[in-house]
Amino acid sequence: MTISLQKGQRIDLTKGNAGLSKIMVGLGWDPVQQKKGGGLLGGLFGGGGGGADVDCDASLLMLEDDKLTSKKDLIYFGNLKSACGSINHTGDNLTGAGDGDDEQILVDLSKVPQRITKLVFVVNIYDAVKRKQDFGMIENAFIRVVNQSNQEELIKFNLTDNYSGKTSLFVAEIYRHGSEWKFAAIGNGTNDAGLSDIAKKY
Repeated sequence: MTISLQKGQRIDLTKGNAGLSKIMVGLGWDPVQQKKGGGLLGGLFGGGGGGADVDCDASLLMLEDDKLTSKKDLIYFGNLKSACGSINHTGDNLTGAGDGDDEQILVDLSKVPQRITKLVFVVNIYDAVKRKQDFGMIENAFIRVVNQSNQEELIKFNLTDNYSGKTSLFVAEIYRHGSEWKFAAIGNGTNDAGLSDIAKKY
């Protein structure tokens, strides 16, 4: 049974899921369907920006006591695998078209180095400022956690806030709690222009 979370909720991920170590974290979104209008000229001159591709990028920050201590601990389309082998990003989706997950990050919790206490999942719009894009152009954003051993969906968190004007989303965290791992639904939008700005926060 999938557990649906609301913003701000936390849940035990491994407690009660004996032997859970390999998970797939799927992030998805859809471009907002623009209402057609403005006639031919409107379409030619970007009337309402209909159907402009918004390239969202899912990334993961591996934090040591809430700090990003190495560039190698930043997993994104330019660095798809963690040095320790515990994190594997399956690659970049440029448009968000299609059903289901747009980007997937595979996590082996048993291989995450002991020094890493938190995994932060973020989504930002590639080149958002230059392309004048924000998360108001995206809808149906979600994150879900799937047990890789049996493909069972454990957690789903739909990001239902209005993120108009925001260029980055702090989606969720998976963090250590004693010997267990917990999942926190964050869902906060920020105006960070790109991944380097997000990384600077840590």
